[in-house]
Amino acid sequence: MKMATTLMFSRTLHYGIGGAIAAVLSTGASAQWNPSQGDWGKDDPAHVRVMTWNVKDAICTTNTKQEAINAWTGCAVIIASMKPDILILQETGDNVGNGTGFGQDSVSSLAVAAELLIHGGNDPVLGGTVGSYVQKYDPSFDLPHIFVSSSSDGFNRNIIMSRWPFADLNGDGRTTMSDIPFVAGVDYAAGGDGGIRGFQFVEIDLPNDVYAGDLVMGGAHLKAGGSGSDVIQRREAAQNVAYFIDHFYNGAGTGMPDPDNAISDNPPAMTVLGPNTPVIIGGDWNEDELTNGNKGPAEWLTRAQLTGGADGTDRDGSDAMFDSAVDPLTGSRGTFGNSSKLDYLGWQDSVASLAHAWVFNTASVNSQTAPPEILSFPGFAGSLSGAASDHRPVIADFELATVSPCPADLDGDGVVDGADLASLLASWNGSGSADLNGDGVVDGADLAAMLAAWGDCA
Repeated sequence: MKMATTLMFSRTLHYGIGGAIAAVLSTGASAQWNPSQGDWGKDDPAHVRVMTWNVKDAICTTNTKQEAINAWTGCAVIIASMKPDILILQETGDNVGNGTGFGQDSVSSLAVAAELLIHGGNDPVLGGTVGSYVQKYDPSFDLPHIFVSSSSDGFNRNIIMSRWPFADLNGDGRTTMSDIPFVAGVDYAAGGDGGIRGFQFVEIDLPNDVYAGDLVMGGAHLKAGGSGSDVIQRREAAQNVAYFIDHFYNGAGTGMPDPDNAISDNPPAMTVLGPNTPVIIGGDWNEDELTNGNKGPAEWLTRAQLTGGADGTDRDGSDAMFDSAVDPLTGSRGTFGNSSKLDYLGWQDSVASLAHAWVFNTASVNSQTAPPEILSFPGFAGSLSGAASDHRPVIADFELATVSPCPADLDGDGVVDGADLASLLASWNGSGSADLNGDGVVDGADLAAMLAAWGDCA
């Protein structure tokens, strides 16, 4: 059951939630993912698009926000062209690193900068009106729900933006976390938290009339550097987060959160996530799993201690997945430089199926392959990605469980008939798909609902 929505930072759409859902499902309904023809849209409007990007200090209050071949404009145009439903950003809020100011943005100041990036408006720091912003390049696109992490290394913060609102999905009274709660050193967990910049999570309320569940999204910028201590910090953070996902959100297969009482969540979660609610994670994890010669953060976060074993972070205890995305136009896997892959998305593949995953780089596109937002940018140049950041975003479309338009059609043949009735009777006093009213038991109320739906599905 979905809990009441609590927003950390939101901007209400002028056409309301119902209109927003309709717009999401109508926008790109005819689009298909075909980058070679300049079509980067979803194959299915119900797919959930997630994008992770280390933006190298581009999003901060003192950065210039006027249209040019610069970092702010590069971010705005690329986000508008990829249209993620959920966007996770790393290396934001550092004015010194951007070379335009002093100090680190506060949570509230950075939330304003993120708002300006999407919607434009008056710049409270530099004055004047923001000249480059996402909705300038696609007025129909929006990410109104913004969560800025309070965890930082003194320079950078992480951000998650979402098309859909945040909600408490497990009854602990929280919709967001700047970092995971302290994890005890048990099993494979090293003990501690999510690392130097935190591993943030948000719980997202997906539209009930479209999706059968909801979504939890996590993001992080793990410790950079190649020293032995850097490697250890990344590993330990990944071990703690893997344990947290499996035991806090999955219940480690027990049906109850934190079964070993090793996670300091206060107040504690009351339930595990529903069976159709996946956990998807991403970020700059700062190691290339193909070349590091060890079990790195991406493997720990998705496979936990035993690769191929029964302790993975997928909902069923098996290994979850992490992406092997490449630039679809060049085949390059590099997200940092030409070949190093430091940026990842991971997902519970028993709950979320991958449709496409790719790395995006404007240097790879031309007049035939570029998204329209790139082509329409005044003075279009393939240098927008390079201007935006030294990292390239990873984007993925996921297929989640959707609501059946005809739930009484248990065998999916398009008609409610005797075969469906037989299935319902076989499940009598039990549960499952024949529990049409969702009260936990198959009984006379479900039989009445099936008889009322008898015949061809509309």
